[in-house]
Amino acid sequence: MVSPWVNYYREIEALFSEDPEITVSYDEDTKTVKLYVDNTDKATALEKLIPSERIFGNVTVTVTVIPANQDGKTKIDLIKTMFKGNPVFKYASTVEGVFTNPIHYVVLEKEVVQYPADDLHDIHGLCSTLYQEIAKYVIGEDEGICFCTDNTYR
Repeated sequence: MVSPWVNYYREIEALFSEDPEITVSYDEDTKTVKLYVDNTDKATALEKLIPSERIFGNVTVTVTVIPANQDGKTKIDLIKTMFKGNPVFKYASTVEGVFTNPIHYVVLEKEVVQYPADDLHDIHGLCSTLYQEIAKYVIGEDEGICFCTDNTYR
C-alpha cells in the first residue's frame, strides 16, 4: 500500500510529466518533491501556485521549485505560464462577473489519466481521473479560478 504522501507526489508527476520543461523527482527520506523547471517564468508560476508544504497526519511533504522565481504577475497569468507548452493545457479564459469579481477558467484536456496510487477500487492499484481533478488538488481550489475539462478531443 502506498502512503498518501507518495500518492501526492505521483499526482504532481502525472500532472506535469508530459511537459518538456519540467522534471519531477521525489526523495522518500526527506519527503521532498522537486520540480526542476527550465523556464524561469514557469518556475515562478509553479512556486506561487503549488503549496510549498502539504501535511499528511504527522508527515509533511515539502515541494521545492528549482530555479527560484521573480515577481509581478496575476494568478491567472501564472497559471498560463505554468502550463505553457504542457500538452494537457488547452487554454485559460476570463469571464467578467456581473455582481462578482472576474471568474478565470483553466481548461485542460478531456482525457482520463492513470497513475499508480494504490487505489483500492482498482485491481491494479491505479487512480483513473481527469487532469481537471488533479489540478484542483495539486494547485488547490481558489475563489475565482475554475479548472475545467475541454469539450473537444485531442
